[in-house]
Amino acid sequence: MKYKNIYFIIDCDSFYASCEKIFNPKTWGKPVIVLSNNDGCVISRSQEAKDIGIEMGVPVFKCEDLIKKYNVQVFSANFTLYGDISRRVMNTLSLFSPDIEIYSIDEAFLMFPYEENKDYTSLGKEIRKTILKWVGIPVSIGIGPTKVLSKIALKLAKKDKNEKVFNFLDVKDSDEILKNFPIEDIWGIGKRYAEFLKSKGIDTAYKLKNLPDSFIRKFLTIVGLRLVWELRGISCIPFEDLPPPKKSIITSRSFGNDIENIEDLEIAISNFITMSSEKLRRQKALANFIQVFLLSNPFKDTPQYFNEITIPLERPTANTMELINYALLGLRKIYKEGIKYKKAGVILMGITQEKEIQLNFFYSPYPKSKDEELMKALDEINKKYGRNTIFPAINGIPSENQKWKMRQKRKSKRFTTSWGELPIVKA
Repeated sequence: MKYKNIYFIIDCDSFYASCEKIFNPKTWGKPVIVLSNNDGCVISRSQEAKDIGIEMGVPVFKCEDLIKKYNVQVFSANFTLYGDISRRVMNTLSLFSPDIEIYSIDEAFLMFPYEENKDYTSLGKEIRKTILKWVGIPVSIGIGPTKVLSKIALKLAKKDKNEKVFNFLDVKDSDEILKNFPIEDIWGIGKRYAEFLKSKGIDTAYKLKNLPDSFIRKFLTIVGLRLVWELRGISCIPFEDLPPPKKSIITSRSFGNDIENIEDLEIAISNFITMSSEKLRRQKALANFIQVFLLSNPFKDTPQYFNEITIPLERPTANTMELINYALLGLRKIYKEGIKYKKAGVILMGITQEKEIQLNFFYSPYPKSKDEELMKALDEINKKYGRNTIFPAINGIPSENQKWKMRQKRKSKRFTTSWGELPIVKA
């Protein structure tokens, strides 16, 4: 069969743990785990950590015996570092093909025009070798004539501890692979659909591939039909060069310590708005609503409380100061004294692109003001000199001691994004 394009899916192996290993030679060859917010649960494991039996998502206190026995290296999540390493990986991938779809922080699709005699397996090995050499991150690569088949190839590549590259085009009879591939492991088949299909005796990718289109359309909708066609080698899931704009932006944190007074909550909420509004402006969008929510600690024997409020804005905006004012008004309405709050957050909703804004009768055309120039200058300065070079005074002086900050006692340095935390080499 002749194909129009070939798809590569590149997935960074144990990404967060691999990022920690780059700058810390003491971790090489040792089990490494990364913990979630407030150092609660395991969210990333090196292969060595997997081999000794540490499971994904397990609370860290349940691993204490294994940590001591095998000298496991434990890190708090360092998303600033992981985000920058991800950017470097994606920039490297873009050198191999201009057609890149960033799927997540540690995954991306590449698309290449199909050439009958091209050795795509060797290309995959070259990509893997380059990323490891330039960035220091090991990756696995799946190759196929469709995105779904490339994802299945990725599952097989991860099982190969040496090559870490699997190409469907190298397989003489791909059906033999699909006959042994579990239905629940297919990209796009969720738990509910997997249970339904199994109840009908359909437990492999091969059986799903050979179902009548009428059955698929009836029970799995048109989305499921596209997935099945992809299993048959017919590419029909769109390739997205640019991620679609977010419909909402949420920023929330579980506090390292419970918070009771409203002043500390105001500092937290204003910081959340600052982060959310930066993201909003990066996608050249405006918000129409703000939601603020508060949550007490459900694991303590103290009065329990949850509340939220949604505030419509007078006009769509991405102005940090304006959004903070609205958010704090909402906070004061739902705040209740005598409660120990464990978590708070803000959600920017009703997001519209600047160019698609619905004009208001009282604001027509949408007013361009000095505030927008101020936000532009603020973003440019913070981008050049680092986050929080300039920030609203109500955010408080940035420090790890702010009560709303997460508990991250084992956090590594921001080796690639902070001049003060650059790695030091002693010769």
